[in-house]
Amino acid sequence: MKKNKKPLSITGSILLALALTLALTGAAGLGIYFYQSPESLARITAPMQAGAQQLSHIGQSLWASWSGAASTALRRAAADIQSSLQTLASPPEPELDEIQLVDGSDLAPPPRSSASFTITALAARNGQEFLTGGIREIVYYDQTSERWANELYGSDSIGGYGCGPTVMAMAVSTMTGEIVDPAQMAQHCVDHGYWAKKQGSYRTIVSGAAQDFGLACTSLPPEEASYESLTRHLASGGLVVALMGPGHFTNGGHFIILRGVTLDGSVLVADPASQERSLTTWDLDLILSELSASRDSGGPLWLLSQNFF
Repeated sequence: MKKNKKPLSITGSILLALALTLALTGAAGLGIYFYQSPESLARITAPMQAGAQQLSHIGQSLWASWSGAASTALRRAAADIQSSLQTLASPPEPELDEIQLVDGSDLAPPPRSSASFTITALAARNGQEFLTGGIREIVYYDQTSERWANELYGSDSIGGYGCGPTVMAMAVSTMTGEIVDPAQMAQHCVDHGYWAKKQGSYRTIVSGAAQDFGLACTSLPPEEASYESLTRHLASGGLVVALMGPGHFTNGGHFIILRGVTLDGSVLVADPASQERSLTTWDLDLILSELSASRDSGGPLWLLSQNFF
């Protein structure tokens, strides 16, 4: 009998906690929306209603069996409710253009074939992959790989929407020596408000996650970006996070890392959605021409460096 009661007790506690959170944090704000903007009320409460329906189904599932599938569904519902509460607290920041599933099948191939292994290669040591070349090797993660594609980013998948946390996982792991994988970084970004449901990430993810993990982050306006300024930063051991617009890397919005420069002046990148593009050398002029038009939160170029102070 004790074994039968334990799952129900855990479930009841979780549901009760979520219900109390919604009641205490949302009641005042919803009252204002009721009188001033019924349309906004309907828009804001729709995700909560959906979340409540999900929780109801989850409760039935947990009554029968406290399974791994039900646990995942509960996390998705909780993420939906968290997103709704953030909407009530403050207006959302500007979001990325919607990021489609980034399998790259409908993108133009890189203008060059893969570089010689003497220039760059994908190496594996102790179960960790690295991209060689440039001043330093960089820890590499592929968000579309079987290992990470179906891991959660809020209620979305890392494979479809997780280029932001995957890029920051590569940067942090490389520059601090503390290995942080895409799933760990994704959860950190959800907890710190960088996740944008069905949109990928808020652009504050770069400066925010960099600061969270002790990295220095400086914005570089595109009009000030030059071969000299970028190669100088890369030659000093820094990395550059670039938000790309439509072109060779994406149809919408996509974060990549500029990680090095070759002897012939080409640029090396780390693309979290493509090993092929990560093993190709690129003309800097092409990359700069395909940067996102966004200028929010310091984008579309951020210089990352180790913070020694």
